[in-house]
Amino acid sequence: MDQIDSLHWYALRTKSRHEKVVRDQLDKQGIEPLLPTVKRLSQWKDRKKEIEVPLFSGYCFVRFAQHDKVPVQKVTGVVEIVGSGSRPEPIPEEEIDALRRLMTSVLPYDPHPYLHEGMRVEVVRGPLQGVHGVLLRKDKRHRLVLGVHLIQQAAAVEIDVRDVMPS
Repeated sequence: MDQIDSLHWYALRTKSRHEKVVRDQLDKQGIEPLLPTVKRLSQWKDRKKEIEVPLFSGYCFVRFAQHDKVPVQKVTGVVEIVGSGSRPEPIPEEEIDALRRLMTSVLPYDPHPYLHEGMRVEVVRGPLQGVHGVLLRKDKRHRLVLGVHLIQQAAAVEIDVRDVMPS
């Protein structure tokens, strides 16, 4: 089997709140979907209910061979297959395996912003809420060192990773 015919995982960008619809349609067509979900407590006026929501809002994963691209694109709710230009870009198998292991583990998990060194970030909680800076270091203790430019000087602060979002 050559590269074109082999199965690879891809990310599908979906219309808002269409992730489960896309997953179910792919499944019906015999195309393997993967939709990581997380349980959330939803509050209505009269009651609370636990619901399952997508871990990555607006995305569903799918495994297909390159020649099956058209049926995947035609699924209701699919906006695009994520990639560069008009070419879908495969997701490494180990990333999908890691997601599957997370989904089957008993550990609690939640979505988290994708952060990397050099990224502009904003503090969203705590005494520095609203401050913008550059993420200088992401270390093992899940702490961040944030560069804040004050009068063309830099100040570094250790801050909890949960208090920072990309800006």
